[in-house]
Amino acid sequence: MAVRAILFLWWACLFVNGSLSLTLSSKLVHRFSEEAMAVWESRSGDNASLKPWPKRNSLNYFQLLLQSDLKRQKLKLGSKYEHLFPSEGSQTLFFGNELDWLHYTWIDIGTPNVSFMVALDAGSDLLWVPCDCIQCAPLSASYYDTLDRDLNEYSPSLSRTGKQLSCSHQLCKSTTNCKGPEEPCPYIVQYKSDDTASSGFLIEDVLHLTSASKNSTPSSVQASVVFGCGRKQSGGYLEGAAPDGVMGLGPGEISVPSVLAKAGMIQNSFSLCFDDNGSGRILFGDQGNLAQHSTPFLPTAGKYVAYSVGVERFCVGSSCIKQTGFQALVDSGSSFTYVPTEVYKKVVFEFDKQVNATRINLQQSTWKYCYNVSSWELLSIPTIKLMFPLNQSFLVHKPVFSESLNQAKNFMVGYRMVFDRENLKLGWSNANCEDNGNGKRVNHTPSNNGSTSQLPTSEQQSIPNTHAVAPATARNTPSKSSVAASRQIPLLLCLTSSLLLLMRLLILSC
Repeated sequence: MAVRAILFLWWACLFVNGSLSLTLSSKLVHRFSEEAMAVWESRSGDNASLKPWPKRNSLNYFQLLLQSDLKRQKLKLGSKYEHLFPSEGSQTLFFGNELDWLHYTWIDIGTPNVSFMVALDAGSDLLWVPCDCIQCAPLSASYYDTLDRDLNEYSPSLSRTGKQLSCSHQLCKSTTNCKGPEEPCPYIVQYKSDDTASSGFLIEDVLHLTSASKNSTPSSVQASVVFGCGRKQSGGYLEGAAPDGVMGLGPGEISVPSVLAKAGMIQNSFSLCFDDNGSGRILFGDQGNLAQHSTPFLPTAGKYVAYSVGVERFCVGSSCIKQTGFQALVDSGSSFTYVPTEVYKKVVFEFDKQVNATRINLQQSTWKYCYNVSSWELLSIPTIKLMFPLNQSFLVHKPVFSESLNQAKNFMVGYRMVFDRENLKLGWSNANCEDNGNGKRVNHTPSNNGSTSQLPTSEQQSIPNTHAVAPATARNTPSKSSVAASRQIPLLLCLTSSLLLLMRLLILSC
């Protein structure tokens, strides 16, 4: 059992050879010693009452020490689970052009559970799914070329654990749109992409998760979350983007990472990892590894309402370009990367100067800087790097894609991107998305056992006024048959599923 002690400090001033020297000394005093009791009595004054001081080696003495040990152990343990991921597995999915270049994962909600393939969006906070639909995207797999099962619609009346939030509920913040106190609490999320929006009312139900650890067997976990029953969608959500809902991963209190962290279930962090083959991983509670690069998040008007970072400059090949810094938003739900016009011009000029390929003009194409290259010329494509404060660099893996193959390369591909909200920083490290970044494989498959751990409703926090920055979905790009073979395009001109979305005037500039 640990010994609890109080540290007393004394100082003395000595003059040595005409100069002042400061000496510090200390004394350790046991917290339940007579000397410590005298100190507490002197601080408490005559009017304060102290609890009976435990007699040394008495039963009460050891009980108090044990209680203190247990409290300290809880602080050391921190979160209940090392990692959590959706009950259907941690895998993320990417379907390219058909589903607007967004990344998805399957989640289960309600009792009995219903599955939803939600888009992962770090630029917004709210989780919503199609629900008692008035205007929703098609949900049949036959409507899509790449889906092997139907998408689903949530119905509050069919879930034993689901319930509507009324306008009189403490979590309802949209009372101005309420007709009466017992009416369902409404919500509307308006995104910045082509009048894209989702609206409906708020629901509370369980989200099914699985715990993951290097040293333990996966177990089932249930967490109560508040999410949107999306009755009416518009804009990009009716044109192929996120037909089965969106999981907001932003820093707002209502987001799934925030709910899990506040309940003490995980560390206040999560990671996304995307592979070359279009798959990837999402892990709640992941704080990355000691070897990862990182850069701090930046506040907006004094608050951390989004994952904003400061880019100091672009580097093309061996040339780092002056005056190419900007503040940007890290957003998994945006289809393209946007940079300021003045930065764009400098970067493409340098890229065009270094690339060993013939520039061509594509008729009826959005892109101005396109190149016709052979396979061997791909080896000489200039590298692209983003430089952050403290000389932290982010190398863009494979910064071109072939239109003929209809392939896009996300800035995040090949990296384990860590959104460390606890320490207010973005981290990244090279990863294959199969291990935990330390070379150790973690079981990311669903649990088959029946043990559950449910988050009480009382752990829920108030819902802030809903704000959303993304997703910014892309218009469908040309099909495979519409362009010639082996045409290569620099990353800034047609890179999809962006890392960076500017927090200023957004212009594609091409």
